[in-house]
Amino acid sequence: MNVHAPSFFVPPRPPAPAEELSLYRFLVAVRTNALQIWSKSAYEQDVVVGSALGRTRLLINAPDAIHRVLVENTANYSRTSATIRILRPIVGKGLLLSEGEEWRHQRRTIAPALAPRVVPVIARHVALATEEMLAQLAAAAARGPVDILAAVQFLALEIAARSMFSLEMRQYGVALRRFITRFAAKLGRPYFLDLMLPAAIPTLRDLARMRFRAQWVAFMDEIIAARLRAPAQGKPRDLFDMLLAARDPETGEAFSRAQLRDQMATMIVAGHETTALTLFWALYLLASSPADQERVANEVRGVDLAPDAAADALTKLAYTKAVVNESLRLYPPAFAIARMAIGPDRLADVAAPRGALVMISPWVLQRHVRLWKDPDAFNPGRFLADAPLPHRFAYMPFGAGPRICIGAQFALTEACLVLAMMVQRFHVALADARPVLPRAVIVTQPDHAAPFWLRPRSESR
Repeated sequence: MNVHAPSFFVPPRPPAPAEELSLYRFLVAVRTNALQIWSKSAYEQDVVVGSALGRTRLLINAPDAIHRVLVENTANYSRTSATIRILRPIVGKGLLLSEGEEWRHQRRTIAPALAPRVVPVIARHVALATEEMLAQLAAAAARGPVDILAAVQFLALEIAARSMFSLEMRQYGVALRRFITRFAAKLGRPYFLDLMLPAAIPTLRDLARMRFRAQWVAFMDEIIAARLRAPAQGKPRDLFDMLLAARDPETGEAFSRAQLRDQMATMIVAGHETTALTLFWALYLLASSPADQERVANEVRGVDLAPDAAADALTKLAYTKAVVNESLRLYPPAFAIARMAIGPDRLADVAAPRGALVMISPWVLQRHVRLWKDPDAFNPGRFLADAPLPHRFAYMPFGAGPRICIGAQFALTEACLVLAMMVQRFHVALADARPVLPRAVIVTQPDHAAPFWLRPRSESR
């Protein structure tokens, strides 16, 4: 039996079903909370074998088998039709969904723009936007509890826009958020036919997605046109400048306007919501674990987090980064990776037939009883320098292998700096006792926007 250390906060989670779900219950869970499609035994086994919609379904938890799928034999595993048909309307043919040589071209071209050398540019944008948000939160907190989820969602969107376009989102932010919310509420949810039909066969839902796509493309083109009208400067101001100037190091080819638009859309959609959720969960965990919050507060006290010093401050935030990493372990925004086996394979001594749905779930993997001590407990100490390293393929909130998230460094920089600035300025506490449960449809989000009290640190001592 797994006994939790009493000093660790164990956040609530939805109950796992006692046994494998029927097809009907599986489809309901996929649309309402996909964290509940895996039974209790999934958190104990190396491979869970089942069937759904007439084909074999495998959940892989063994690190060596995950390495096989994502690195060693990655060419044998493709994106599923459901993933493509659901996400293509909003991310287009960008890096997230491209395959083969097209993916390699895009990856080679984008990689320099997201290299560690751009961290100072990103850190400055993050600190500037966060300073403004903290002033707004201070005013709101004086009136009562604050909706932290909405605040960090808008902040992450603002940071994405500034980092990518050097534009403030006052003109576009409301419309952009409306597009993303509208897509997530209906069009981004998987339906039965999404799971059954090849991506090439459209459904009525796909027609609605096509209408959304036309409006979304026009909107993104408007933002890009506004950015192109801005006076040129001597050095890159943002990721847009870097991608505009980027060339494939092998072919010398630049991105077309349509390719550029799809890359920017991918970065905004995939980047801002996942980072906002990481910040929400980190703040929720710190509000629920006062000792850890005070340890972060002690770490950031006296650290210069101003825009021009933010990049250098990152090396001083070891515990803050550990909190972010532990938040990503407990609440990975991308809760599942799905692949289809193009040909037969063997994974952890289990046969994976052609056409099998192979799933790797960071949500399950990062709470697996064989891979983690006290897997449900919030313990940032797991990620400090003197702690044993987790297996590379047991902790993968950004994926792994050649297709690991190219924006991981960007996301970690943003999350660490924002969290440090928040705790440096405020003492954070939950405003009610209602449990916050994770719910996953597209990403791992809270089941409600929990209210928070924010007390200025100077007043809370």
